[in-house]
Amino acid sequence: MTEEPKHILITNDDGIESDALGPLADALGAIGGVDIIVPERNWSGASHSITLYRPLRVKATQLRSGQPAYMSDGSPTDCVRLAVLGFLPQKPDLVVSGINRGSNMGDDITYSGTVAAAMEGLLSGVPSIAISIGAFGANIDFGPAASFAALLAKNILARGFSSDALLNVNVPALPRERITGVEVTRLGKRNYRDQLVERLDPYGEPYYWVGGPAVAGDAEPGTDVAALRQSKISVTPIYLDLTSHELIHELATWDWGWTAPVEVSAD
Repeated sequence: MTEEPKHILITNDDGIESDALGPLADALGAIGGVDIIVPERNWSGASHSITLYRPLRVKATQLRSGQPAYMSDGSPTDCVRLAVLGFLPQKPDLVVSGINRGSNMGDDITYSGTVAAAMEGLLSGVPSIAISIGAFGANIDFGPAASFAALLAKNILARGFSSDALLNVNVPALPRERITGVEVTRLGKRNYRDQLVERLDPYGEPYYWVGGPAVAGDAEPGTDVAALRQSKISVTPIYLDLTSHELIHELATWDWGWTAPVEVSAD
């Protein structure tokens, strides 16, 4: 009996105009059927936001490179929910979110719409990858990142994968021959020079820009930040369980000023 082809969902947070979608769709299309559902605009920094108080619209379209796709007026997470809840004829076997323009390392993942889309896939019981490239400029070569995404996808579809972790991948913005290897890492630390800038509009009303440039992160060995600095591809497995297990027993020793005893219900 012929095995049914695997179905891969591609989404992103950079939107339908991203020039990373074509190379990624080409690379993944060589190993399975590909469906593309992406936001109609850029949702960078949207994290795990979902649409609750209005309907979602979806339109058939095509990528800049010509591949058929769907675009939604919802968030990256909405795009995954549409796919797994029945918009597509079949539930995907794998979610690939990206290729994001700009790395998603360390603390970045708490803001990232790219990583959140992979989280949503995981919450829906689908193995998921988030993949980013360490550059923001024009004329980026997404080929090495797309090829690595396909290699990783092929392994996951062939081997199976843990249902309680996603893979967060960061690829150096370098030619393939200058990428020095692949390292399985933990999350590092990213530091930002955050600031609030107040300006006035033509009517004299204030408005604000919030944010600032990234500065050097903590390049401790074994972290995603260190791997990228060494021109390596970083692969970080990420759990959705955010519990601080180390603090559970310590918190149980606190005086809570409560009449009932404090219980420890997890280890």
